[in-house]
Amino acid sequence: MSEEIGGWVELREPEVDPDEPTGPQPVVAVVGRPNVGKSTLVNRIIGRRQAVVEDIPGVTRDRVPYDAYWNGRAFTVVDTGGWEPDAKDRAAAIAAQAETAVATADVVVFVVDAMVGSTDVDEAAVKMLRRSAKPVILVANKADNSTIEMEATALWSLGLGEPYPISALHGRGSGDLLDAIMSALPEAPKIVENRPRGPRRVALVGRPNVGKSSLLNRFSGEERAVVDSVAGTTVDPVDSLVEIGGETWQLVDTAGLRKRVGKASGTEYYASLRTASAIEAAEVAVVLLDASEVISEQDQRILTMVVEAGRALVIAFNKWDLVDGDRRYYLDKEIDRELRRIPWAIRLNLSAKTGRAVDKLAPALRKALASWETRIPTAQLNQWLTALVQATPHPVRGGRAPRVLFATQAGVSPPRFVLFTTGPLDAGYQRFVERKLREEFGFEGTPIDISVRPRKKLGPGGRGKAHG
Repeated sequence: MSEEIGGWVELREPEVDPDEPTGPQPVVAVVGRPNVGKSTLVNRIIGRRQAVVEDIPGVTRDRVPYDAYWNGRAFTVVDTGGWEPDAKDRAAAIAAQAETAVATADVVVFVVDAMVGSTDVDEAAVKMLRRSAKPVILVANKADNSTIEMEATALWSLGLGEPYPISALHGRGSGDLLDAIMSALPEAPKIVENRPRGPRRVALVGRPNVGKSSLLNRFSGEERAVVDSVAGTTVDPVDSLVEIGGETWQLVDTAGLRKRVGKASGTEYYASLRTASAIEAAEVAVVLLDASEVISEQDQRILTMVVEAGRALVIAFNKWDLVDGDRRYYLDKEIDRELRRIPWAIRLNLSAKTGRAVDKLAPALRKALASWETRIPTAQLNQWLTALVQATPHPVRGGRAPRVLFATQAGVSPPRFVLFTTGPLDAGYQRFVERKLREEFGFEGTPIDISVRPRKKLGPGGRGKAHG
């Protein structure tokens, strides 16, 4: 089993269950033209720097197999040399080795340089891969940032389906790619792991004295975090493994944030930095608000931190035991006014002190994480989008109305979508698309990102293409 940690992948030797059937492991061949990062990707998959990598083409020559593990399954990944059509001498032998790897593989991972885009050699390789009739997963490597990741969508033109933008060097997108490989592989003997998968990471955040440490202690069943009526007791993030709803979670109790990080000083400054880091390291954040007090500007800033970090979000109104009828009336008004920009956040009313409704937190966390990791198939997404824009087209501006040509989901955690259009969209129409997207597919508890790529005009008579 392997798990991504700190940019690389931690390899865990599996233990084969003697009661499970044994047999040959499925094979994944990694192919592509020279110097697109195949060996770097192989190292990423196997979780160690074993395949030789150098910033010159032609380092890998033979097909080299390695054992790999992911999500409880074992498989063999085969590194190959750069494939080129009409190769001569040694290059021809290298290409032949790559073709043999394709012929003997169960799944082929075809690697393209996302920074360069498709080349004539890539298109020739596609013809070779089609002749093999093997399942092919298209990888756009060297997508080291979101801008290049958006560029990778142009690789749909190769006709191999959805490209997976990754950075084999930095690990960006590698988890999604490995999941896709697992889905494409035939069934293989299951693996019994020595250690289970790590628990989901939850950050407890909020301004001082809203009850974060009290909630942590409620779940842990002990005084795991110091609780005091004096605000600011917690400074360092406190990690605890606690059981909520029959599942183990890793909860991180963070310092209460009084000010913006840039305006804090001394101990509070470093506590703020650690809290920001805890949010970045988490998968879902529980933002605690004091239900007995007015929603403050600092509450708003903390919510913004979580949304901008792209984390799943549950808002917990704590100290509900102190809320009377009058306060509930005004709190409803505050929610409508102060939280209208994040209506998708899951909200709970609870009391860490009395235990009221704390059992509802686990289902809320699971729902938020499921939305955070949701991927919509491209065909289903575009079928829905076509019906939407036909029923409600973009308003006419300056005598014209931009059209939405198609869409793709560029990533998950959080879900990211790209709309390819004939021109810029009004912000209001973009919000309309997001609202309808949520109504159709859910996404409760997670932010989603929608970007627009207008087709670039090349002048009179020129054909347009999407912006780079």
